[in-house]
Formats: sequence, structure tokens, C-alpha cells
Amino acid sequence: MKRVKRRTFYGCICEQEVYSIKDHTDHRTAEPTEPRFKSEEEREHHRTEISRRRHSRLFNANFSHDSLYSTLTLDTENEVHEYEEMKRLRDNYIRRLRRRHPDAVIFAYIGRGKNTHRFHMHMVSNGIPEEDIRNLWKYGKNFRIEHLREHNIYDGVDHGEDFTALANYLFDHWQQEYGGHRWFNTRNAIRPDPERPTLVIRNYTEDHPPVAPRGYILVETESTRYGYLRFLYVKKPGSRRRIRKEPIL
Repeated sequence: MKRVKRRTFYGCICEQEVYSIKDHTDHRTAEPTEPRFKSEEEREHHRTEISRRRHSRLFNANFSHDSLYSTLTLDTENEVHEYEEMKRLRDNYIRRLRRRHPDAVIFAYIGRGKNTHRFHMHMVSNGIPEEDIRNLWKYGKNFRIEHLREHNIYDGVDHGEDFTALANYLFDHWQQEYGGHRWFNTRNAIRPDPERPTLVIRNYTEDHPPVAPRGYILVETESTRYGYLRFLYVKKPGSRRRIRKEPIL
């Protein structure tokens, strides 16, 4: 086995991964070797965590503290009881938004209240004024609309515009009974582009991480029993970032 490392920049975050690949593969294109799992449940958990990480990267790449986070609920007259019905309301609403704001970036999530079990929708968006979010939602009058936080504090450390906690909260709204995709995002969303992997020339561990990129600080380390290492760095708070306008292909 060979060891390689790969960096991915998204939003204010730099993620460095260190992993093993087979000796005969090209380190510049090879993906991490899939581990052997003890059970199907373990395999499914592994796949879910890969999906969670992909979602977090997308989310952080596309939003800043200028973005709006909306919670949209249904009134009694428009209440629905099946996921497919709620999905139809979501899709109709997003079509109305996009007709008026075709360049908007939208991520949407369907959930149910823990106590009421009533459907609601969360949305994070760029390029849609607050009044249109309110006026084009025809299914209720109870809104919560706010900007994403400019300073997110995790374990006492200011991560700046690192929205991973919110991304994970929204990711977990999906339930097995829904089927389909965990979230909706418009196709013009930015997709993080990993750098080409390079061969490892030293032994990295959680206590001996790769050097942080200039202007970044190390905030999190992770390792698995399969030899996979992950290091998260965030931009030092105070440096404003700009979102590139590059669509998902």
C-alpha cells in the first residue's frame, strides 16, 4: 500500500486527507481504498458518513454570512401528512423562486417536528430577498428568516464562517421512510474541487498533522481504524471570503 494526501478547499475550510491506495494504482487519480466491513450496518454507516461529508463541503462552499436561513411551516389549511405531498409543495415553491430569481442558489430540506410530527421546510439561499421568501410561500405565515452567523464557535474556538454544525443538523432531517435524496440543491451550486493527491513523505498522525496552509489554523483531527486521517483547518477569522461563481457540471 502507498500513502497519499489530498487537500480540498471549500468556503473558509481546508480539508487534508491522508489515506492508503494500492501499490499498482496512480496516486494522482486513485481514491481511498474501501475498507473491509464486519457487517452491512457498518458498511451503510460508512456510506452515510461519506454523504454527510460531501454535503458539508457543498454547503460550506456555497454560503456565507450574507446567506439567508429560512424555516417555513404549514398552516392548518395547507397541512399535508405524506412526504410526497410535502415534496410537491417544496418543488412548486422553488419553481416560483427560480422564475423570479433564476441565478439564486438554494438548498432545501424537509423535516417533521419532534413533538407535533408536522412537516416543515428549511432553506438556505443566496440571491433571494427576504420579502420574496415570505411572499412566495403560500402555505403558511409562520416564518423564521435570518442570516448565517459570521462567527461560529466550536469547543471555544472561533471557526469563522464554518457552517458544518448547521449543515449536519439539516443533513439529519431526512428519515429512512422518505427514500430518495436527503436534500435538494440547485444545479448552479459550486462543487468543491480537490487538489491532485501527492505521495506522503512523512508519517502523519493526529498528533503530527500536515502543516497548515498560510492564513489557516488547525481545528480538528480525525482518524479511523482503517488508517484514514482527516485534518480540518479554517481561515483565521477576520479575512472575508468571496464565493466563486462556478456551477456543478
